[in-house]
Amino acid sequence: MTVFPVTTSTLSAKELGEFIKDKYQLNANFNCELFRTGMNHTYFLSDNKTKYALRVYSHNWRSKSEILEEIALLNLLKENNLSVSFPIQDKNGNFIQEINAPEGIRHVVLFSFAKGSKIRFMDKETCFSIGSLMAKIHKLTLNKSIDRVSYNKHSLLELPYEHLKQFFSETLPEMKFIKEVGKSFQEPDFENTHNGIVHMDIWYDNMAVANKKKITIFDFDFCGNGWQILDIGYFCKQLFHIETDKRDYELKAQSFLDGYQSVKQLSNKDLKLIPKAGLAVFVFYLGVQAQRFDWSNIFLSENYLKMVVGKLKSWIEYNNEEENKPV
Repeated sequence: MTVFPVTTSTLSAKELGEFIKDKYQLNANFNCELFRTGMNHTYFLSDNKTKYALRVYSHNWRSKSEILEEIALLNLLKENNLSVSFPIQDKNGNFIQEINAPEGIRHVVLFSFAKGSKIRFMDKETCFSIGSLMAKIHKLTLNKSIDRVSYNKHSLLELPYEHLKQFFSETLPEMKFIKEVGKSFQEPDFENTHNGIVHMDIWYDNMAVANKKKITIFDFDFCGNGWQILDIGYFCKQLFHIETDKRDYELKAQSFLDGYQSVKQLSNKDLKLIPKAGLAVFVFYLGVQAQRFDWSNIFLSENYLKMVVGKLKSWIEYNNEEENKPV
């Protein structure tokens, strides 16, 4: 009988738990459970007192050197008392484990567990705290860089379009729209804005909230270098689609920006770039979904593409209307 290769296996939680307990000298009471499969796979390890998050990186998704850069960034943030989920060293002082899965080597990192809840509909106080924490991260990493991807016009818009056109006809109105977005994006518009290290995926699904004010950010898998306004634009755009009542969106977005500017000031130019920054990051993630189609082919349908482009257009229309409102 022919043995077929696999692209992404799901590791046994029981065996993975035994492996991690040995590597980290955890007591026998720890139980390992699969939490979610996706870009990477996430497991939770817990006993009656302590809980950890375990990330199993997909094969050939992140190199060991990229993961080490992510770990170095998280350790820097932790050392400066910024609330993030941080990596845990094993009994030999290593942060990364390697597992020989059926598809090849997969890297594994154990993280502290972010206490609190994921809150989709946040109040203004929580939005203020998120803005404040984001600004503290940006302030610490301003003008710093890591040996990972740099986010610019090519990586945000041109490369994603190349990934998408492998699955969608360039004659589709949605593909033409994405191409026009790329053409209209001019890097000189971002000159004299703050550069540094960016998270690229700060929204409610990647943070835990405790007592409204205590925010812990996690999942730095897409961290890299770029204009820090990208993180701000992405959070605002996600908030825009969550809040159906745009008056609520405006109040919460303003509270988020107030929190950010309580730590790090934004110029009028920065604020005007928020719509363009949010748009670019959304196109980037469309490209990621096409690039990584094998983990979920729901992202390769024309209906999904139309839905996302519809969101992009509503964001553009809203911000154009706001810009043209009489003062």
